[in-house]
Parts: sequence; structure tokens; C-alpha cells
Amino acid sequence: MKIELRNLTKKYGGFYAVKQFSLTVADGEILGLLGPSGCGKTTLLRMIAGLISNSEGSIIFGDKEISHLPPQHRNAAMVFQSYALFPHMNVFDNVAFGLRTRGFSKQDMVEKVEQILDCVELKGFSKRKIQELSGGQKQRVALARALVIEPDILLFDEPLSNLDPKLRVNMRQTIKLLQRRFGITSVYVTHDQEEAMSIADRITVMNHGEIQQTDTPKALYFHPVNSFVADFVGQANLFSVKPIPAENHQSRVEILGKSMTIPVSHNEELTMAMVRPENIVLGHKGIRGHVLLREDLGLITRYHIGVGQERVKVDVLGKVESTPSEIDQEVFFDFNSSAVHLIRV
Repeated sequence: MKIELRNLTKKYGGFYAVKQFSLTVADGEILGLLGPSGCGKTTLLRMIAGLISNSEGSIIFGDKEISHLPPQHRNAAMVFQSYALFPHMNVFDNVAFGLRTRGFSKQDMVEKVEQILDCVELKGFSKRKIQELSGGQKQRVALARALVIEPDILLFDEPLSNLDPKLRVNMRQTIKLLQRRFGITSVYVTHDQEEAMSIADRITVMNHGEIQQTDTPKALYFHPVNSFVADFVGQANLFSVKPIPAENHQSRVEILGKSMTIPVSHNEELTMAMVRPENIVLGHKGIRGHVLLREDLGLITRYHIGVGQERVKVDVLGKVESTPSEIDQEVFFDFNSSAVHLIRV
């Protein structure tokens, strides 16, 4: 089912938690809401769920305006960060709770609960107490409880934040596979850009209650529209530039003393240049700098290189025996014009 948000706004006095938010989520799509803490993404999700009211604007499921409807009449299910399971109930009763409130017979409940527990790899766990489960198992129970009622809309509020890193990777794979299997339109809130990029078909980056950019994960990474998106999604080197318009949609810019021509697709004033760390190459010539910091990150070694007042991040992939290892060591690096993306501040 399609979700359409039209000028959705939430005000607390004179403070806008969400401001004039307009967006469409396609039927069967999983949309990520990404942004720092306090940017309004959870407030937006709770308005969609009906847990808080919107101050202005409309929420439309399919062709029906549902802003005025209470949560239980929206046929939307929510998976919370804190699991929100009933500790006095076993796994079966937690998963069956929504079915019981909808008047399902005992036989139908047993059949549906066992089917969904099998889907989330918890077959045989029906009689387990919640206190006997690991964090990952609790989250699978919460996911099963949401899926078993066959909702039109599935909402995730940072569901993996309480899990350790390895388990988070496993659970995000599970969520994506199950969402694909059931084809439920989903909105997934997170502040973790890697999590959002791995799960979502498209991502909306938010800041101060407003949309910064909505696009595919690849487009956000390679073609951010402004410095906030560039810096929030992945690692980025950002440089202030003074673009001089040239012929054929090109601008002449200077970065770290290196002059180059950069293609531009529109006439908007662009005063920042982004270069991703993996697009910079260490060598024996080019821009001179010195090593400020070296981070060994497994497959990647990240160098922080000082050039005057600038600090440049350079990612080296693979073995690094021949690359610099000493702090303050002189180094040279370079990048070509295809690695540069001009953006707004």
C-alpha cells in the first residue's frame, strides 16, 4: 500500500519537530529515514503510526486520508527499539496478541503464529519465556508480532540499536529478506547510515525536521545535494571553492592548490567540493602533506593528512606495507576531476 505525506507538520509551541514534510513511499517499498538524534524522524514515524497527532498536513494510506484515525484503525504495525514485549507472556502469547484482539479463533491463531515463528527462525520457541531469550531473539519475536497481523504498513523505530554489531548485521539481513517476502510497504528509522543503506530502497536524509535529500543509497553517496548529506552519509572531504562558470556546463575550481574543470548540471551557486577518501591516491608526486593520524580499520587504512589548515582523509584498500606509517611523515597524494562533486553548503 502506498503512503503519501503532504506538508506533514508537528509543532510544540513555536518549535517545529517536523516541518512541511511531503513524501511518497511506493507500494512494497522500504524507505529509510536517516538523520542525527533529534532531527524529527521518530516524531514523523509516530505520526504515521497514529501515536501522536499531526499539527498540519495529511497522511494518506492508499487513497484514504487516515490522519484522524486512531492507531488500531490504521492497520500499521510498529517494531520498537525496546522490543515492547509483554514480560508476563510467553513467546506464543506475545505474537498472538494482535490476533486475539482481532477475534481470531484459537486454531487459526496457533496456525498463524507457528507459521510466522518459522519465518523468523524461532520454530519451537512458542512456550519460551521472554526472559529466557537473547536480544536478537526478542527482536525476532517483536518482528513476528508485527508481521502476523498482516499489516498494510510496517514501521521500524531504530529496531537494532540495542544489539551488538554482528547481531545487527544478521538482523538487518533478516528484516530485508522478510520485507521482500511479504511485500509490505515499510518505513525504517535509524541514525546508522550503513544500516539504512543496506536495508532501504530509498533513503530520506533529515535534519531539523526537514528533508535534505531523498534518493537511492548510491545516489546519496555519490551525488549528495549539500554538505550535510555528504558529511552524514559516509566519509567525505569537503572544501570551500569559488566556482567560475565556464562553457558547456563546466566550472573551473581550485582545491588545495590544484586547478581543474568540473562538470555541473545546473546553474545553481555551488560553493563546496566533495571528494570521497577512497578516490584519493597516495603516490610520489601531487599535493604535499604530512600524516596527522593513521587508523587501521581492517580492510581499509585511513590516513588523516594535513595540508596547511586543511585535514584530508585518504582511504587505502588492502595491504599497506609500502604506505606511510609514521606521524608527521611527508606524503604526496592526488585525485582527478571525476572524483570531485560540487554541492551546496
